[in-house]
Amino acid sequence: MDAVGTKVRRPQLTSAVGRFTRRQGVGAAVDAAAGSPLRRTMGVAQLTLLSVGATLGTGIFVVLGQAVPEAGPAIVVSFVLAGVTALFSALSYAELAGMIPGSGSSYSYAYATLGELVAWVCGWCLILEYGVSVAAVAVGWGQYVNELLDLTLGVTLPESLSSPPGLGGTLNVPAALIVVLAMVVLLRGARESAVANVVMVGIKIAALVLFCAVAFTAFHAGNFRPLFPLGAAGMSAGAASLFFSYIGFDAASTAGEEARNPQRDLPRAIILSLVLVTALYVLVAVAALGAMPWKRFEGTEATLSQVLVQAVGGGSLWPILLSVGAVVATTSVVLTVQYGQIRILFAMARDGLVPPLFAKVHPRTGVPRAGTVIVSSFIAVLAALVPLGSLADATSIGTLFAFMLVNMAVVLLRRRNPEAPRSFRVPFSPVTPVLGVGFCGYMLFSLGTDTWIAFGGWMVVGLVIYGCYGVRHSRLNRAQEQETAA
Repeated sequence: MDAVGTKVRRPQLTSAVGRFTRRQGVGAAVDAAAGSPLRRTMGVAQLTLLSVGATLGTGIFVVLGQAVPEAGPAIVVSFVLAGVTALFSALSYAELAGMIPGSGSSYSYAYATLGELVAWVCGWCLILEYGVSVAAVAVGWGQYVNELLDLTLGVTLPESLSSPPGLGGTLNVPAALIVVLAMVVLLRGARESAVANVVMVGIKIAALVLFCAVAFTAFHAGNFRPLFPLGAAGMSAGAASLFFSYIGFDAASTAGEEARNPQRDLPRAIILSLVLVTALYVLVAVAALGAMPWKRFEGTEATLSQVLVQAVGGGSLWPILLSVGAVVATTSVVLTVQYGQIRILFAMARDGLVPPLFAKVHPRTGVPRAGTVIVSSFIAVLAALVPLGSLADATSIGTLFAFMLVNMAVVLLRRRNPEAPRSFRVPFSPVTPVLGVGFCGYMLFSLGTDTWIAFGGWMVVGLVIYGCYGVRHSRLNRAQEQETAA
């Protein structure tokens, strides 16, 4: 108050620290989701299968052949360790998804709790996580297509057109093709994409059950001795490499603005899908290692099909059926994870941190059309040019970093907004979220130096983009400037 009792407006905080730490707030995030132009068409079944579709298939069909040589038979324990780590984070996701049912996933949660700069870092990690994951699975899709062509027609695609540069090829055409096909489906609308995913999830579960039934006929318990031939470090390295196989529940949380009852259904879908996927991963890993000694996994492509060919025998029928299931499985992963990345960029564009083009929704289909085309085109180029191993590790580091932030957000919101309505509550908080942070940190440091260098470079690029564009175009910044001017 001044000398005559007039209220004096205090200047808003405009320092760099103030800009970077400004928060959107839970209420603002909920209001933004409530006014979304996206169409609410998904129930708990579709959300669960969206999560399963984004998860089931990636690690078990595509990366198993690379992860087993890192851990040996202990890869079964690696799956469990990765699943437990994912469970801690999934519980935190479930609580926050029920509170903030938006399309931004952990980016939106960080914006409401940790501030704009941390939210940008989280969103930038998600862009890495989702985009590289789709590209990695697309590469695996091409491997199974080649396997299927070989089994059915006795021909394969030329290496120059089915492998990236550095691995004997010029361009991985099948990997780019599946990304483009997924884009075509996504452009038709969320309902149509969900229906296609339901069909594909049913097929790939049936294929994995069939694999287990056949592989167990050649099971040898001696293949698991010794269980830890490469020690605990090998088991941890295997878990870190496999962790990107568990990002499906994160994809489900990006459907918050297209769920009919997100507060109720999102937490259920996240937990149900993770339990189902972890159980199937462990079962298939046990069947595969029991049928074929772990040293023979080195250098295999289309790994599960190779297990049936080399260890089980019995002609080409089983490998053909499995390869068909694997092609469908990886198609489902490409579709659903690609969907998730587009929705995250939609949320970031709505907040002004990336160009508004990504937030424009087509009035007829209810789909961010321009964002879908741009994102899909970028991923197609990535899938055509980058080897699978590099893609998988880059995905894991982005995923783990984002999950750490989500666990921290739960702890902060419990302290700042203890009375806020929560449709799901993380049990034993803050112990459970803290354990989630610890497990993610443990696996982060199990990744190689090259992966960390690549991640550091990615983060530097992201911070430059934020400094040049996001910090000035942010919706919070515009509102702050208008308030100061008034």
